[in-house]
Amino acid sequence: MNVQSWTFVMVGLSFGLYLWLAFRARVRDTQGFYVAGRGVPASLNGMATAADWMSAASFLSMAGTISLLGYAGGVYLMGWTGGFVLLAVLLAPYLRKFGHFTVPDFVGDRFESRTARFVALACALFISFTYVAGQMRGVGIVFARFLEVDVDVGVVVGMVLVFVYSTLGGMKGITWTQIAQYWVLILAYVIPVAAISWQLTGQPVPQIGMGGEVGTPPTPLLAKLDALHRDLGFASYTEAFTGSWDRVNVFATALALMVGTAGLPHVIVRFYTVKNVAAARWSGFWALLFIAALYTAAPATAAFARYYVIESLHGKTASELPGWFHTWSRTGLVLWLDDGDGKLAYHGPAQQKDNELFRIGAMTATEFGDLRASHERWLATSGREGADGRVVLTAKKLAGPDADILVLAAPEMAQLAAWIIALVAAGGLAAALSTASGLLLVISSSVAHDFYFK
Repeated sequence: MNVQSWTFVMVGLSFGLYLWLAFRARVRDTQGFYVAGRGVPASLNGMATAADWMSAASFLSMAGTISLLGYAGGVYLMGWTGGFVLLAVLLAPYLRKFGHFTVPDFVGDRFESRTARFVALACALFISFTYVAGQMRGVGIVFARFLEVDVDVGVVVGMVLVFVYSTLGGMKGITWTQIAQYWVLILAYVIPVAAISWQLTGQPVPQIGMGGEVGTPPTPLLAKLDALHRDLGFASYTEAFTGSWDRVNVFATALALMVGTAGLPHVIVRFYTVKNVAAARWSGFWALLFIAALYTAAPATAAFARYYVIESLHGKTASELPGWFHTWSRTGLVLWLDDGDGKLAYHGPAQQKDNELFRIGAMTATEFGDLRASHERWLATSGREGADGRVVLTAKKLAGPDADILVLAAPEMAQLAAWIIALVAAGGLAAALSTASGLLLVISSSVAHDFYFK
C-alpha cells in the first residue's frame, strides 16, 4: 500500500480506538465528568498526563525548532521539562490537597474572593483558547499532507472528534483516550527516529546515534553538521549561544517557559483525578519518566532532519530534488523561488543573497503574491526574466522559517517504509488531540462550574 492508504488505516484505527474508549468510559455524574471519580492510579495518570502535556508543540515543533536553531534551541526542551518539575513538586500536591474540581475553584476559596475566582477563570479560558488553536493547527498540517484535504477541513474533523469523546466521557473518558494516545504518539516518534539512526549511523538507539558517524570517510554527525553550517554561512550547529541567544536571553527564555508550563490549566487538573496527595506526587514522577522517552529523542530527530535537509537539497537542480520535497511542496508548506540558475542554494545569513528566497512554512495568498511580485521585479531589474519563479525552503523577507513539518517529513527524507510514515501522521494527530481534549474540558468546566454554578 502507498503512504496515503497506510495513513487512512493508521488514523482510522487510532480514531476508532479513541471513540470506543470514550464510549466505554462514559460518565453520568459530576465527579466523574470533572475529575474521573478521583480513582485513577498514579502510573496511569502519569501516562495520561504525559500525553496531555506533550502537545503538537512537543511532537512537531520542538525538534523542528532545535533542528533550525541547533544546540541553542535546546532551551525549549530544558524550559518545558523544568516547568513540569516545578508543577509536580511545588504545585500539584497542594492543589490536590484542597480537593477542588478546577483551578479557579481553588483560587476563589483559597482567597475567599469572587474577584480572584473571576480573574483565575479569565486566565484559564484565555490560556486554553490560545493553546487549543495551536493544537488544531497541528491537526490541520497533518491532514493537509497525508489525507490531501484542506487545512481548514482537517481542523474541523479534529474538533468534531474531540468534541464527541470529550462530551461522552468527560475527564474519565479523556483519561483513557489519553493513555491510548500516549502509546500512539510515543511509538510514532521513537520508531522512525530509531530507524533513521540505524540507517545513518548503524546505531538503533537515537540518543547514541546522534553521536555516531555518517558519510564517507566516516565523520561524526555533529562535526559534519558544524562543517556544513560553516560552509553555508550559518552559526555552528553545536554552538550554545548564537546571535541574540546570549546567556541572559537563554536564561530568561528558560525561566519564562518553566513558569508558563507550571501554570498550564489542562495539566494541573490531571492531578485532581488521583486518590490522594501521595498519588499526585507519584503521578508527577511517572509523567516525567514517560515524557523522557520523547524528550531525550528530540535532539536526535532534530540533528538527523537537519542533515537530510542540507544534504538532499543544497545545490540540487529541479530534476534532482528528492521525492519528499515534491510531495510537501503540494501542501504549500515548502517553497522555493528560483533565482535563474536552476539550482536550490541553501545559505545562512552570512552568505545570503538578495535573490535567494527560501521558506519552510505556510504562506497566505497575500504573502505569496507579495513575494512573487518582489521576485519578478528582481528578475526584471537583474535581466533574468527567464527564471521560472518555482516555488522551496526559508524566507528572508517573511516572518522566518516554520519548523513544524520537519518531524513529519524526516521519515520521507530517509525513505522509510510507507507504514512508518503513516504512523508518524497518527502520532502527530494523537499529540494534538490529547492536549486539545484536556483544554476543551478545562474550558467547559470553567464555564459550567466556575462561571455558571459558582
